[in-house]
Amino acid sequence: MTIRVLWPNGRGVHNQIELDALGDGVVGEWGGGFGNVSDEQWANCDGIVGTQPPEECMAKLEKCRIFVKPAVGFDDVDLPAWSSRGIAVCNVPDYGTREVADHAIALMMTLTKSIAFHDESLRADPRGNWRPALNPYGKRMADCTFGVLGLGRIGTAAARRAKAFDMRVIFFDPYKPNGTELALGIERVDSLEELMSESDILSVHTPLNDETRDLVGADAFRHAKQGMILINTARGPIVDVDALHDAMKSDRVLAAGLDVLPEEPAKMDRPLLKAWGANEEWLKHRLVVTPHSAFYTPESVRDIRAFAARTAARFLRDGRLENCVNEAEIAAFRA
Repeated sequence: MTIRVLWPNGRGVHNQIELDALGDGVVGEWGGGFGNVSDEQWANCDGIVGTQPPEECMAKLEKCRIFVKPAVGFDDVDLPAWSSRGIAVCNVPDYGTREVADHAIALMMTLTKSIAFHDESLRADPRGNWRPALNPYGKRMADCTFGVLGLGRIGTAAARRAKAFDMRVIFFDPYKPNGTELALGIERVDSLEELMSESDILSVHTPLNDETRDLVGADAFRHAKQGMILINTARGPIVDVDALHDAMKSDRVLAAGLDVLPEEPAKMDRPLLKAWGANEEWLKHRLVVTPHSAFYTPESVRDIRAFAARTAARFLRDGRLENCVNEAEIAAFRA
């Protein structure tokens, strides 16, 4: 009996990475877009890898037992729709971990060492701006506290990197078991307010859900340590960028490095982004924005392609369910 895994939006060329990861007994099919997938393909696939299909496509599923979102985040997946059909939903949390942690540290260092500031200043006036001691946001890393909001895989990797700079590292994550801090040699705080008040640099690493949306907002910024630097490489809506604008305008927050935004591509009518785009004097050199690129290296792209295929194959062929994000819901459905 043939096991079929469907990539609805995938192109049927250069897919050797996926085929190798599927292994024996599992066939890969590529649809070339939701509208190009035949009714027969929807009905006969045992698993799907890709983005959330429209409801009219899901209605055609007859055999599907697993949906794999090839990403860490799954906030854009319709979990109730899959769970109501008894279909397992899995993400790929073990790709890009090091890349995103590296990017968080890179954003921090770009600001604390005034790298972008010096580069832009020298381009404008190489001789007049040759001022090595002009480092407006300069900080000795070993004298700073690095705060981690969300100590998952990426948050842990970022914490380890910060420790390499001899920084004091603290974290807030109410879902981590007691003793996690002892294993990593870092400190735990008991509230977001405490984390904000003690962090010289705050790095955001939580998933996006109803609990974390706008978590770093106006109230959190009221507790921020004066002169904090904020780094977000997680999900844009976790940080209220309008509140961040106000916190930076009042100088409560000194600078920010954002790889993610509430709307992507950037919605430039947001006050903060409007000021950044216009290079307004008060914000100049204080905000660094990258295009949700923290995850990307050729190696991470290879990993996500292979790991997503492997996750589907292991379940369909071997009965091994990994990284399931709706396990309780499908258990209730099957009961």
